[in-house]
Amino acid sequence: MGRRRWLLAAAVAALAILAVWIGWPETSGPARPTAGDQVIAFGDSLVQGVGASAGQDLVSVLSRRLRIPIINAGRSGDTTASALARLDGAVLSRRPRVVLVVLGGNDLLRRLPREQTMENLETIVTRIRDRGAAVVLATVEIGFLNGGEGEAYEALAERTSSALVPDIFAGILGRRDLMADGIHPNDRGYALIADRIEPALRSLVLDEAR
Repeated sequence: MGRRRWLLAAAVAALAILAVWIGWPETSGPARPTAGDQVIAFGDSLVQGVGASAGQDLVSVLSRRLRIPIINAGRSGDTTASALARLDGAVLSRRPRVVLVVLGGNDLLRRLPREQTMENLETIVTRIRDRGAAVVLATVEIGFLNGGEGEAYEALAERTSSALVPDIFAGILGRRDLMADGIHPNDRGYALIADRIEPALRSLVLDEAR
């Protein structure tokens, strides 16, 4: 029995050495930025800040917490298709370094085909990544309207080496004390969303300062 254990341990050690020698891939985090100088939040009304009082919108809260300027490129009503149509002017022309992408909620509300939504998102994220910018992809999942979006977002983040912040509305949507109306958070709701996004964004925008 002792000899078997020794042989097993030796085999495991040999495999570990071999893995290092031949360069087996290791699990890594999201890709770091390699170009640009601007931090941009790109999305729909959740980025624009509908429902928040002055200075309490998501982008303003994140900007204060991280002590950096963040360009607010949110537009209320945007679907992934309309966001893709304005990607050049809103993001790519502004020398992006890190981009927070918050899109998909309006696609869900309008019951647009999930395949088209994910295709648009992949195009958006890929074009941003092609500029050398890092991406934080925040997912919007709306309870009974969901059709497996969580897994699709996760796969997209992995394919594009993006940071993923899942289900930013969890525990907020439907709570009157956290919502300004039926679909937009109030100040407290936006602060909770910022809590969820901040760690991923911080790790990318402040990586060079550490």
